[in-house]
Amino acid sequence: MFILLSVYLQYIPWYLALIWALIMSSNILFQKILLMLMSLLVVAWMIFMISQNSRKFWSALNLPISLYHWNNFTVSSEPKTTLSPLKSPTETELKIKRIKEKLDQLIPPRPFTHVNTTTSAAHSRVTILNPQDTYCRGDQLDILVEVRDHLGRRKEYGGDFLRARMSSPALKAGASGKVTDFNNGTYLVSFTLFWEGQVSLSLLLIHPSEGVSALWRARNQGYDRVIFKGKFVNGTSQVFTECGLTPISSAELCEYLETRDQEAFYCVRPQHMPCEALTHMTTKNREISYLTVKEKSLFNRSNVGVEMMKHLEHIHVSQCYQRENIKEKCQIGMKVPVPGGYTFEGRWITTFCNQTQFNTIKIKDCLKGKLIYLLGDSTLRQWIYYLPKVVKTLKFFDLHGTGLFKKHLLLDAERHTQIQWKKHSYPFVTMQLYSVIEEGYIPREIDRIPGDKNTAISITLGQHFRLFPIDIFIRRAINVRKAIERLFLRSPATKVILKTENIREMHSNTESFGDFHGYIQYLTMKDIFKDLNVGVIDAWDMTIAYGTNNVHPPDHVIGNQINMFLNYIC
Repeated sequence: MFILLSVYLQYIPWYLALIWALIMSSNILFQKILLMLMSLLVVAWMIFMISQNSRKFWSALNLPISLYHWNNFTVSSEPKTTLSPLKSPTETELKIKRIKEKLDQLIPPRPFTHVNTTTSAAHSRVTILNPQDTYCRGDQLDILVEVRDHLGRRKEYGGDFLRARMSSPALKAGASGKVTDFNNGTYLVSFTLFWEGQVSLSLLLIHPSEGVSALWRARNQGYDRVIFKGKFVNGTSQVFTECGLTPISSAELCEYLETRDQEAFYCVRPQHMPCEALTHMTTKNREISYLTVKEKSLFNRSNVGVEMMKHLEHIHVSQCYQRENIKEKCQIGMKVPVPGGYTFEGRWITTFCNQTQFNTIKIKDCLKGKLIYLLGDSTLRQWIYYLPKVVKTLKFFDLHGTGLFKKHLLLDAERHTQIQWKKHSYPFVTMQLYSVIEEGYIPREIDRIPGDKNTAISITLGQHFRLFPIDIFIRRAINVRKAIERLFLRSPATKVILKTENIREMHSNTESFGDFHGYIQYLTMKDIFKDLNVGVIDAWDMTIAYGTNNVHPPDHVIGNQINMFLNYIC
């Protein structure tokens, strides 16, 4: 006992040392009493010190536990109200914020008091700059547009959603025009005259700036335009519950969280079933609008896509002698201008690279030994349906899935060709029931691909994101970019090709599906991927040139998209 006390003596306060001195100098009874008092004081002091250190010890243990749950996939049945209540903004969060701020500046709020104060196609003035009797192929034709309202008054701000196109139907020729907004009520519309012959010019007022502002505000106001219904199966029992991209009220939830990329999906937890019992999903549009009654009038059929060049006559383009520029072969990493090409006799002809036209034999040779992944929506699924029509040796392999949105697989065993299509994960909007057993966000799908010089990936995003606030799309695009960067670290030779969105039907539920939303996503995607070594198929530009106005364009358009893809990979 005395040895133990001597060891701790150097840590004992001075008044305990004094008691120790008294013990050594007093009689035996007094020594025993003081020794007991001394022991109690030492024990009390030791307990105090341990309790103080234990708080630090347990808090040190709790920190990595909380980080572990944050950085790993979790399926939680507890009600959630936020993903990270005390978490500081990540790099991704800051990027999303910066992009949203740029878009808010691009689409400022516009006052809307009456339809008469909005842009009028009929009253706006269109003037050809430096008009000529005959134009030469390759010339640029510039048109100045001064927009006015329905009372004929000049507008002092821009922001109208315009679409420019030139065409020669007899030649099956078309191209988009470039619109420059000076933000003062004037626009410059530029057409490159790619072919000779009689050419028609078109400038559509898709939406006035007041309508654009209303659509932007409405889009970012709510996540509930779509009702997701999840099917849970446990033995012979099955039940549907409501699901969504954000937590649903205060119900007990299953949270399906991709922690690294902070992609989350939620379902109301069914009674007597685990969260892992989720097998299928279906959706339907909710009857909800964030537009006012007055704003809705801007999107009546008669007010959408109104021609602004009705009285402009055709122009005639001659061959004129000129030297053709020698272009490099199309390859990954090339910057795609606007417009990036034009259609002529139904074929897509690029303006920035030397393009090969692939016939059936060349397609077979190109695909030999290739492993191709198509990741995205049904506009890429069209590719996998088109290819067997051209290459008869490509056969579908039955993977025992059900419905249109199962994973599709094409094989040519003799040529060692494999082509796979898989839908992107939430949000995927369709009334058809689809499986979520193999559900994987595109970044995760890319992470599973080893990659090599014979591997190619094509990705498209957009159509299913139009119904939700823009941050959902921005986050997914950033995460896809990060996954591509990781892929290039392990396999720089793998080829990645981005397909932008198609334009679609002009009069189909503008608030949810309108091309204005697609155009903002198109600009955002180009900005996020602008300095990455990938190929780009500018389907937005392409489908304007073809004038399809269909989310699922016809086969001749699909064939030309695939031809561009083959130019990048072979």
